[in-house]
Amino acid sequence: MVSKRIIPCLDVRNGRVVKGVNFEGIRDMADPVEMARYYNESGADELVFYDITASAEGRKLFTDVLRAVASEIFIPLTVGGGINSLEDFDTVLKCGADKVSVNSGAIKNPDLISEAAKRYGSQCVVLSMDVKRVGGSYRVFAKGGREDTGLDALEWAKRGEALGAGEIVLNSIDTDGVRGGFDMPMLRAIGEIVSIPLIASGGAGKMEDFAELFKYDRIDAGLAAGIFHTKEVSIKELKLYLKEHGVNVRTEGLYES
Repeated sequence: MVSKRIIPCLDVRNGRVVKGVNFEGIRDMADPVEMARYYNESGADELVFYDITASAEGRKLFTDVLRAVASEIFIPLTVGGGINSLEDFDTVLKCGADKVSVNSGAIKNPDLISEAAKRYGSQCVVLSMDVKRVGGSYRVFAKGGREDTGLDALEWAKRGEALGAGEIVLNSIDTDGVRGGFDMPMLRAIGEIVSIPLIASGGAGKMEDFAELFKYDRIDAGLAAGIFHTKEVSIKELKLYLKEHGVNVRTEGLYES
């Protein structure tokens, strides 16, 4: 049985880790290099690094910060923000990323997914979707949750899978930073129509939220930022809690620290 993954997320702006609520009200939290080192040692399965304003500001991702982060960790690193071309894929992979997350760039040019999958393999291509309920449907937002694309989230997830994405990160704008639990109705709606791994993001407030998340077996990983950054929940404690509650998680090394 494949282990469920716990993934902390570094939202980076101007070279610092930040956190907001519903994608707004951004506040400074920490140095990304120090935080990457901490997560590498604390039992995280992977790390996600998002340059959260690269797309909205129309600029390239901070490669200097990325290189420094990559040099500190030995767990898989997924990088996103301002990824618009195969050259951007090339840049971040050379900086030390293992996987590349596309969001706004793939919305503008869906062929980027298939071209990257052909060149680097599907396992390297992560489709990140910022999803919000609008009326009775789920819509995809771009530019860090600022712009309603009008795309139906279910259709876009299916298309992303068909184009060759290896996994999908589902960021719920409705639950982001609110800490009331993951957006289970949205996750189930998309989980029923695609078969590639799904990573749930947005809404984690306590350990029980992860236990609830993993009751839905289509979810492969839980991603969070705020509760891990503030150390309200430690990844070690979370994994031991999940194991006690019957969730298959990787616990090697946790008992030593």
